[in-house]
Amino acid sequence: MATATEAAWLVEATCAPDAAESRVPFRAEHLARMLRLKEEGVVIEVGAIADVSASVVLIRAASEDAALEICRQDVYTRNGIWVEFRARPFNRVVAAP
Repeated sequence: MATATEAAWLVEATCAPDAAESRVPFRAEHLARMLRLKEEGVVIEVGAIADVSASVVLIRAASEDAALEICRQDVYTRNGIWVEFRARPFNRVVAAP
């Protein structure tokens, strides 16, 4: 099988210390948005570190700022669950066309 790479952004969103509890009222809205963005092909993968210290979002975006803006617009950011972001370019391995 031939492979290629797809440019993406790996965003690590640091969570507030009490995120496991404080995210509860906002979790359904957050998950619905992330699933919609996955269906639209913007978000490739998303999930939380098991201890809820951070989340990881793999995003298709034209720039670092565009990738971060997707996270900035999330209900978790607006409500202090996600408190800091780190974005890194990520070369995702895919099957070659």
